[in-house]
Amino acid sequence: MDTSWLGTAVGLIVLMMAACGVIAHYRRERRRADLLRHLDHHDWCRWTRSRH
Repeated sequence: MDTSWLGTAVGLIVLMMAACGVIAHYRRERRRADLLRHLDHHDWCRWTRSRH
């Protein structure tokens, strides 16, 4: 009985660590997307895109 509790506890800890990793990855990707989206609002982007 003690081994099943130990396995359950270890499994829950691993799942919590994986959930934290997923949340961190999501936040990083959202931050990267925001930075890329706001990159177009700078003045230097206007003259670089005006050339054809």
